[in-house]
Amino acid sequence: MSHEDLSRDHLTRQTRDPGSSALLTDLYQLTMLHSYVRHGMTEPATFELFARKLPPTRNFLMAAGLEQALGFLEALRFTEEELDWVARSPRFDRAFVDYLAAFRFTGEVHAMPEGTVFFPDEPILRVTAPIPQAQLVESRLINLLHFETLIASKAARSVLAAPGKLLVDFGLRRAHGAEAGLLAARACYLAGMSGSSTALAELRFGVPAFGTMAHSFVQAHDDETEAFLDFARDHPRDAVLLLDTYDTEAAAEKVVRLAPRLAQEGVRIKGVRLDSGDLGEHARKVRRILDAGGLREVTIFVSSSLDERALRDLLAGGAPIDGFGIGSRLDTSADAPYLDCAYKIQEYAGRLRRKRSEGKATWPGRKQVFRRYEGGRMVEDLLTIEDDPQEGEPLLRPVMRGGRRIGPPVPLADSRAHAAAQLAALPPALQSLDPAPAYPVRVAPALVAAARAVDDRTP
Repeated sequence: MSHEDLSRDHLTRQTRDPGSSALLTDLYQLTMLHSYVRHGMTEPATFELFARKLPPTRNFLMAAGLEQALGFLEALRFTEEELDWVARSPRFDRAFVDYLAAFRFTGEVHAMPEGTVFFPDEPILRVTAPIPQAQLVESRLINLLHFETLIASKAARSVLAAPGKLLVDFGLRRAHGAEAGLLAARACYLAGMSGSSTALAELRFGVPAFGTMAHSFVQAHDDETEAFLDFARDHPRDAVLLLDTYDTEAAAEKVVRLAPRLAQEGVRIKGVRLDSGDLGEHARKVRRILDAGGLREVTIFVSSSLDERALRDLLAGGAPIDGFGIGSRLDTSADAPYLDCAYKIQEYAGRLRRKRSEGKATWPGRKQVFRRYEGGRMVEDLLTIEDDPQEGEPLLRPVMRGGRRIGPPVPLADSRAHAAAQLAALPPALQSLDPAPAYPVRVAPALVAAARAVDDRTP
């Protein structure tokens, strides 16, 4: 192979999306599959994905990532390169390689719609398929649903803390990898934020992209005013000027002086951005300068290590801020960087299954969650087995049958509207950023009886 061919092959391997690979999984999924296949264990199994508990800083979670999960299941295949890797491994026999060559997901999926608020022990996804299929997809399903749910749940807190404000995801550069940055933008928008600085999120998902300017642009000019003029002229409809490269208030005065000149050219300054220091105090001073200069319509946008608590405190202090860029602490969910979630078998070959491990026991069987509302507010959830109809709204809905979506992908705008309705329906105490009494989730007698029956027959 020539140097050029080697380079092209290396580039192809680097640019191929690892998220679509059947080998983006834990090795033990493959070793279990090998044993399932060798022993003829291919009967249907049901697995459910749920959170065992809430992080201390969360009063609720918001389901997200379902569209990516369904896309993964529909497209799941082993490529020739991946099959070659399995074949070269001493762990597996040739018959297993042949089995994987024909591998497709043919099961059914029930799930909570994206944007649904949920609580511990409530399944947000249920997979029923031949057990090798249901087992293999565990790692990637958790990977997708855990991450977007984590970020949507964090973003929802900013939405609740700053209603009506422009909220922009600024976290790409400190997200944990390319896919994380892209999916975080989607999850933030789904949860109710206004958009993202990530350009690809607009192309891929239709998430509105927002941008201002960097300190480097100002520093590359010999004169700050010239930097403002160049940028505003190049972006005459949506220029947002960064004020704090040198002296924040002095820069605001420069904006006031150049605004009439730009107005004569048909250029409108949309806003200014503050990115350092005491944001509340700077915002008050800048607002006074802009207003005195006749620029009352110019907005103030702030960034710099913000999170939902900082938003709450700035607004409670009366800071005249119109919008916020929220980055590192959002896209890493810094105060709660992971969820204690699991994907566990609940039924196999027509028999209910239940884990009894200390601190990790599960409820058996295919389950449903019924939610009751009073006066437009959610008041109680009931967890029960699927064939035990109860009062309230069933939260798990069929979304895939025979390995294919039942309907077209849900538009992100629809999921966003559903998320907004869910946040509005939360009890007021749960809308707070402070810890609140746990939302009531009851376990139905039918589910308790099912668990007892499993325990009686399990050694």
